[in-house]
Amino acid sequence: MKKIRAAIVGYGNIGHYVLQALQAAPDFEVAGVVRRQGAEACPDELQAYPVVKHVSELQQVDVAILCTPTRKVEEYAKEALALGINTVDSFDIHTQIPALRSSLGQVARQYQAVSIISAGWDPGSDSVVRTLLEAIAPKGITYTNFGPGMSMGHTVAVKAIEGVKAALSMTIPTGTGIHRRMVYVELNEGYDFAQVAAAIKADPYFAHDETHVTLVPSVDALLDMGHGVNLTRKGVSGKTQNQLFEFNMRINNPALTGQVLVCVARAAMRQQPGCYTMVEIPVIDLLPGDRDQWIGRLV
Repeated sequence: MKKIRAAIVGYGNIGHYVLQALQAAPDFEVAGVVRRQGAEACPDELQAYPVVKHVSELQQVDVAILCTPTRKVEEYAKEALALGINTVDSFDIHTQIPALRSSLGQVARQYQAVSIISAGWDPGSDSVVRTLLEAIAPKGITYTNFGPGMSMGHTVAVKAIEGVKAALSMTIPTGTGIHRRMVYVELNEGYDFAQVAAAIKADPYFAHDETHVTLVPSVDALLDMGHGVNLTRKGVSGKTQNQLFEFNMRINNPALTGQVLVCVARAAMRQQPGCYTMVEIPVIDLLPGDRDQWIGRLV
């Protein structure tokens, strides 16, 4: 079996766990890792792989797994797609997903490549669960309650604010899909806490939620990558009311994101050129090996 050659673009928390998921997958091999600093000060676990500054420096890449900050996804995806390399990412600004899908779709089709966007756990695998629940209870309301736990996307957004030395954003569910954001920051010398806090609250990641910003001496002392979600839908199947469905999970946030990215990278190799979200691809394409065997086992 010819293995899928995957490049990891970005090597932070998510990239670290993507590497582990690729190493465990029977149908993948690591084509290399793209880091801003290249092979300089390379972690021990990367010594066995090519480490470069740009994906074009790697050989025979089938799919690039983008482990970059959300706001850099479009830039990196377009670069890879223009090389004919498929891409997957965990872009997580929900309101901007349709525009990104349209933008990357044009580039993917132009270069006969595939891009699957927002392939984390929310948006991502939770989106698939929400889609299924809505199909089996077409009338009703779904509530998505995150946490309590660390939000990686929100944390990265805080770190990008001028004056922030280190940050942690915690998501606290208050019920019926409403959340409180608890943000803890260390500041660089010379910055005013009130101004930094105002900038955080104005960021699109936080502007629509109740957000509390706290100055702390050490973010590391608070850090816990655990997270979770509760999805609840109460609705109507046909004309029968009071159908109730619930989905729960408690997770290590970057580890699950890394695993989802890898299985979606597999699915990217099975789609026609274009840009997709996870709700648009067959779930069986996430699994390795023979489709008929999986049907016999799962159906």
